[in-house]
Amino acid sequence: MRTYLTTNGYCRQQFGEKVYRLALSGAVSCPNRDGTAGVGGCLFCSAGGSGDFAAPAAMASEDQVAWARARLGEKGKSIRRFIAYFQSYTGTYGDLDQLERLYRRTALREDVAALAIGTRPDCLGGEVLRMLDRLAAIKPLWIELGLQTCHDETAALINRGYPYVVYEEAMAHLGERPIHRITHVILGLPGEDKEAMLETVRQVGKLTDGIKLQLLHILKGTPLGECYEAQTTGKDGGEAGMLPEIRPLGFEEYVSLTAEAVSCLPTSVVIHRLTGDGPRSSLMAPLWSTDKKRVLNAVHRELRNRDICLL
Repeated sequence: MRTYLTTNGYCRQQFGEKVYRLALSGAVSCPNRDGTAGVGGCLFCSAGGSGDFAAPAAMASEDQVAWARARLGEKGKSIRRFIAYFQSYTGTYGDLDQLERLYRRTALREDVAALAIGTRPDCLGGEVLRMLDRLAAIKPLWIELGLQTCHDETAALINRGYPYVVYEEAMAHLGERPIHRITHVILGLPGEDKEAMLETVRQVGKLTDGIKLQLLHILKGTPLGECYEAQTTGKDGGEAGMLPEIRPLGFEEYVSLTAEAVSCLPTSVVIHRLTGDGPRSSLMAPLWSTDKKRVLNAVHRELRNRDICLL
């Protein structure tokens, strides 16, 4: 039987106890929205910059922590230490002095076990890397990179704004440092078949320390949502004609695909996510994904059928 660590298993190994992520916001933007790398953002990205469940950026960091704890209910009250996860938009883009003050202040908290920052591979220049060096000297540091696909053709379709080689270079620079590198991969992107998705997982598995597998959610108010509506209703939809058919993955299809994706990875890669959440209020498809517990239970069963154990 092949055994992989999950986030929980990895944290218990690293910190000696269960810790929770608290999703926070750094009041940052994204170079793929302000014209530096592109405009409009990635086609699937919501107005929240993929941080729809993160604490409001307008809050002070201390208030964000309290807000995020409250969202966990009773579990939040018992948390001894947590991972401060700056999730929204691009966490290494903007005023670096201001960002470093925020991250440093957060990392110095006694109840912070590790600092996690979500960002893009094209936002890891020399000054950023030096900032990360200083942060990593305070607390364990996780950097999460939104890759989604290794295929540049798909990346162009979803308006990602950088080629795959930039990701490879970023991983090499981060790999020279005591940083836990996590890569986000989306399954179900337009135009990609099963083999294309698995190829991304295989390529990422050669470079990353951890992975987050994410089902493609089609959300209202996103360019992808507008294209999907146009394709399904026949209405004029701007970019709809530029995309291949947007076909939401089915439940059983996703379960099987996710289990096979895990089996493609070296056992050294930490499995940080097997699926994700889409806000119910804006989710257009696939609607079965709102029952996350059912999805995860089915994926775990399929993994056991393949003699794969997650710890």
